Amino acid sequence: MIMDIRYFHDEKTRGLLPLTLLKEPQELRCGMLTLDEKIRFALNKSKLSKDCVIFVNSRLLMCDEIKKEIKNKAHSFVLVNGGTVVLAVIKGSGKVSSEQIEDLCAEKIEVRHSLIDRPWDLIYKNADEISADIAISPVRSGFKSKSKNIFIGKGAEIHEGVVLNARKGPVVIDEGAVIMANSVIYGPAYIGKGAVVKALGKIYGGTSIGPMCKVGGEIECSIFQGYSNKQHEGFIGHSFVGEWVNLGAGTNNSDLKNNYSNIKMKLGNKEVDTGKMFMGALIGDHTKAGINTMINTGTVIGVSCNLFGAGFLPKHVPSFSWGGPEGLKEYRIDKAVDTARAAMKRRNVQMTPEYELLLKNAFNSTATERKI
Repeated sequence: MIMDIRYFHDEKTRGLLPLTLLKEPQELRCGMLTLDEKIRFALNKSKLSKDCVIFVNSRLLMCDEIKKEIKNKAHSFVLVNGGTVVLAVIKGSGKVSSEQIEDLCAEKIEVRHSLIDRPWDLIYKNADEISADIAISPVRSGFKSKSKNIFIGKGAEIHEGVVLNARKGPVVIDEGAVIMANSVIYGPAYIGKGAVVKALGKIYGGTSIGPMCKVGGEIECSIFQGYSNKQHEGFIGHSFVGEWVNLGAGTNNSDLKNNYSNIKMKLGNKEVDTGKMFMGALIGDHTKAGINTMINTGTVIGVSCNLFGAGFLPKHVPSFSWGGPEGLKEYRIDKAVDTARAAMKRRNVQMTPEYELLLKNAFNSTATERKI
């Protein structure tokens, strides 16, 4: 069913930077699917008519409560959490803006919190979302179930000595993925389309590896958005890794402080207490890290950074930075675009003029961060 779905932002959308500097919040991955994919699956299973406009908060993580509310409604309504609009359905098509939502809806329904406020919400919800996504994704029809909780997609390769342990949650190997010899994957875990887990890879529960990624070493409770590489030994834990990222051999992040206290992260100009004992790094799209890069607990790395050198990186690395522990300088935008284009070409993806403009706009919008 084709529906008129219109995403809108609110005042908390900026709390998801730098992960959303080059993409919309609904494009972020949590579990097997992106937020947008979850929403579209749910709406397509509802009985909403085509003759309506559906406004969706771009931070919405679809849940059973909202699926139940939208299932059989035949009139205009709005779902809110406190003072925040979550989703609204307005009968009739036409020119309607998000500012008109509450005026046009006769019924207002309060729902429990279902919005992603901060990037670590995605990381900490990831394990449950992998399990939930199995019920709404093509897994049931397009995958072969090797056991109660193991699903293998068409064309996937499972090499000799691989262990898929689904005692604590499902293991899903999507179409065309390759799991090389003697790797171990503990569920809940998702390995995306065309992704590769290198030989002796160790993937622990709560991990989603997006499409076309190549990963190795040890990964725990982390999300790789897609098209990113961490092919060699090293540990990544409780982290979100964007697209087109490359982490060199021996790259490690810490996700636990020595005194076991809550981890703080700098988002924008403000340091925020995550409320979590375990938290690794947020790594923006197109960032590259050289061999043996050391990433501290709660590190935020922006878009298109080129990082290298001995010692821990700064805990906040502005977008388009070049350098490492000994200092950072601005990464020239022409060089950053050339590198991004080359990385995409290696995966047979052509950089469009629109995407190049997006990179240049991101460079300009983050200029003040690099001057602090």
